[in-house]
Amino acid sequence: MAEGAAQAVPKAPTRKLRRRSPALRKAFPYLLVGPAIVYLLVITLYPGLFAIYQSLFVVKFVSWTWTGYGNYLRILQDREFWAALWNTMVIGGISLTLQAVIALTVAYFAYRDTFIRGWRIVFLMPMLFMPSAVAFIWKLAFNDGRVISDLLMSLGLASGNIDWLASIWLARMTLIVADVWQWTPFLFIIFVAALQSQDQEVEEAARLDGASWPAIFWNISLPMMRPIIVVAVTLRGIDITTMFTNVYIMTQGSPGGATETMSYFIYRQGFRMFNFGYASAASVLMLVITVFIAQTVVKRAFKSGKS
Repeated sequence: MAEGAAQAVPKAPTRKLRRRSPALRKAFPYLLVGPAIVYLLVITLYPGLFAIYQSLFVVKFVSWTWTGYGNYLRILQDREFWAALWNTMVIGGISLTLQAVIALTVAYFAYRDTFIRGWRIVFLMPMLFMPSAVAFIWKLAFNDGRVISDLLMSLGLASGNIDWLASIWLARMTLIVADVWQWTPFLFIIFVAALQSQDQEVEEAARLDGASWPAIFWNISLPMMRPIIVVAVTLRGIDITTMFTNVYIMTQGSPGGATETMSYFIYRQGFRMFNFGYASAASVLMLVITVFIAQTVVKRAFKSGKS
């Protein structure tokens, strides 16, 4: 009876899965990433096109007067623009050089030493702070709290309180120190990853031939890291050109505009002098200069690497 009842139970119909059409299968990945692409275009492409359009006008709030290339011709004759560009190159160049050297040196010791390798997260902590918080900390250390001055006086290296904003190079140094302290870990973590991803057999072969670790690093590891170093330094250099928070909080461009970077110059023209069209023209020029320099550096580095 039980066997008959079991045989009487109808089997559930098997469900056939419909296969997607080839066109739908090809379009499916694009449909998944489509919203993200639209979002990125809205927040990047539209502001850029709007800045280019606005740079062709003399804008005073709701008053828009067509000027064509007038803003660009005017800005090319503006000494403050070229001074801000020079300050950006000087401060950014020194800061970027120090960051690359320090990060590469620390990475050299960190990627092999087991003790340092276990404490690598400590090196990344400065990068985790908000830029505004870092700027306030260093402003307190250099200017408001006189922490650095008191430390130098206790060591006998200074006879009195130091006014860091009274000297051009001292004021620039405060920005460089703050930027190096916070963003050296960015290059450090990239360099460590590059060193650890290299073929260890090459290093071991050189070690068996009697080469020392400094010689191996200088003659083998460093040339192999060259493309990664170029890309990492280029990315960091592009970011340095937008240095604004440290300048706004720590120096306000003083003394005499010696620490006014391009980002602060654009901010001052747009939001203090309300020359929005002029500020847009400056931002467009800065974008063109940055892209040109970055493209030239990367292209030459990879060409020389192939040869």
